[in-house]
Amino acid sequence: RVVTFALNAFTLRYLSRELIGVVNVRLTLLYSTVVFLAREAFRRACLSGSAKRNWTKTINLLWLTVPLGVFWSLILGLVWLHLLEVPDPSVVPHYQAGVVAFGLSAIIELLGEPLWVLAQAHLFVRLKVIAESLSIVSKCILTVTLVILYPHWGLYIFSLAQLLYVSVLVMCYVIYFVMFLGSPEATKKSFPVARVKALLPSFVEDETFVNWKEARLTWSFFKQSFLKQILTEGEESFYVFFAKVLERGKTVKDQKQDDVAMAANVLELLLKLVLLIGLTITVFGYAYSQLALDIYGGSMLSSGTGPDLLRCYSLYVLFLAVNGITECFTSALMCKEEVDRYNFVMLALSFIFLCISYFLTHWYGSVGFILANCFNMGIRIAHSTHYIHHFFRESSHRPLRGLLPSPALLLVYIISAVVTAFSEVLFCCDKGWMARLIHVSTGALCLAATLVTMFFSETKLVHFVRSQFVSRYLKKGT
Repeated sequence: RVVTFALNAFTLRYLSRELIGVVNVRLTLLYSTVVFLAREAFRRACLSGSAKRNWTKTINLLWLTVPLGVFWSLILGLVWLHLLEVPDPSVVPHYQAGVVAFGLSAIIELLGEPLWVLAQAHLFVRLKVIAESLSIVSKCILTVTLVILYPHWGLYIFSLAQLLYVSVLVMCYVIYFVMFLGSPEATKKSFPVARVKALLPSFVEDETFVNWKEARLTWSFFKQSFLKQILTEGEESFYVFFAKVLERGKTVKDQKQDDVAMAANVLELLLKLVLLIGLTITVFGYAYSQLALDIYGGSMLSSGTGPDLLRCYSLYVLFLAVNGITECFTSALMCKEEVDRYNFVMLALSFIFLCISYFLTHWYGSVGFILANCFNMGIRIAHSTHYIHHFFRESSHRPLRGLLPSPALLLVYIISAVVTAFSEVLFCCDKGWMARLIHVSTGALCLAATLVTMFFSETKLVHFVRSQFVSRYLKKGT
């Protein structure tokens, strides 16, 4: 994210904001929508439960993401080319090529989906980190090079960079599994796949091509994913954890109690962590949005509605973070029937969301659309917290306490919000660099006070972060 952020700041100096806007919004939306609709349901279904399963049938099921990706790329590509307004070629050249390239990149990425799920199910975290890091670095290097040498290429630059990104990503997984399968390490771990050929679709005599239980669960999640793409999605990594620890469709009494205690503790601490991060972004984002945009992109971004949009989005981040955790937990625990019932809830939410978006956008423009998303996330959080409360009500665990910050910390947040808001009025952003420095210093002092209060009032969370992350980092370093 940091590298991408820096890359956008760099390209703003060389290319028009219209071209960058088409890439970061329209083409990226095409790519993310195709891969989401093609693979999200398969990931949720195939990552549920134990890693011990008939992986031949699971891999066969996962290969269905490729033809599904081709289908969505063609359908949505036609929408992007013929139904949406085509940008002015003099401002955004080569738009058609960009649509084709981003649609093709989605299909290429889906070719590695069986390998991704196999690695994720067996917790190959380092592989994921290395693969994504190499692909992002490669993409950024190519983008910077082409922007400097051939800025007139327009969308060709980002199309080539996107194709390089997905190609490197998939090749990292392919190379790893080619080297890993059949190795002594794989044998020692009793890895369920012995040959590279087993990673391809294959028929087994007298057996079904796929596991129909997984296929039916995939269909339920697919119906949900289709609606969920309208409403945005949660966080896949936390979903994997909860899906591994707890068994889908069982009540809290039928689960292993040690696993219940661990899941409840992790859920509470994750809720507290994302809540505090979101509150910090919301409080300080309000007073420093205009300054951040002015430094990042100059008056082109800091004038007009830009600061108000970023302020509202800072609030949206809070809702988005909390919803990501709560919805991951509910998605990992719901049985097929509950998923189907939830689909009807999602359908109603999508209708309400579209209506509210229409009216708020009509009244308040882009700000209204973000507020509509906040309302949508609030309703979804309410639904998920109701499910979590119902799940844990017959136990002694109360993980929803993670949504309650300490009174002292809440007071510091309120004081910081008031102080930084006054500081913005007095010192930002057209009163010179000295006034800006005073404004930044005021925010730094308030942030320091917030972090100190957090350290002493949220001791359980601090202990969790130190024991789970800091200590592991130190051990690894030694």
